[in-house]
Amino acid sequence: MRYVCILVLCVLAAPLRAATGCEDVWFTRNLIMDRAGYCFSSPLGRALFDNSDCIGTSVQPDAKSMSIVAQIRSLEAQHNCRVDTNRTWIDLPDINFRRVLTDHPIRDEFESSCLGWIGATANLYAGQDGAARILGQIFQGDYVHFAHYGGAPGWSYVTVGPPSGPMRTAGWLYWPNEHPCADFAG
Repeated sequence: MRYVCILVLCVLAAPLRAATGCEDVWFTRNLIMDRAGYCFSSPLGRALFDNSDCIGTSVQPDAKSMSIVAQIRSLEAQHNCRVDTNRTWIDLPDINFRRVLTDHPIRDEFESSCLGWIGATANLYAGQDGAARILGQIFQGDYVHFAHYGGAPGWSYVTVGPPSGPMRTAGWLYWPNEHPCADFAG
């Protein structure tokens, strides 16, 4: 029994160390730098970001973005993240949604899921603003996955899909009350 408890603690403490957790925060940090005009030299950076409008390697994002970069660097150091930048791809199922976001989510160390949305259809936005572009919707029966730190009050970055099958959509959900779920995991 003691071994099982230790194993459970290890699993709970390690999600960010998994390749996709480190890749997730690496992508967010570098997306911010790309938008500030950073010129990428690594194979991964060149494959994922457009250098055609870059201005250099000493760029300074706005203060809000720099705060996010600092948070991410702290997480990367805390979890000893090492992303292989000699590759030309990362396993990030929501990457195309992330590219159009106006607010950047930061990967959480723990995930949870709404196993069967039972509320009204809900819009997913590109940013934490009801006037932002709508990227998709949550429908009854969908599984809604929470794997990022909450944003502004009432906002959560989520990925959405059917009970079995690939992710269908992602974006910022505004639902200030408890999420209406048939069941909840995590």
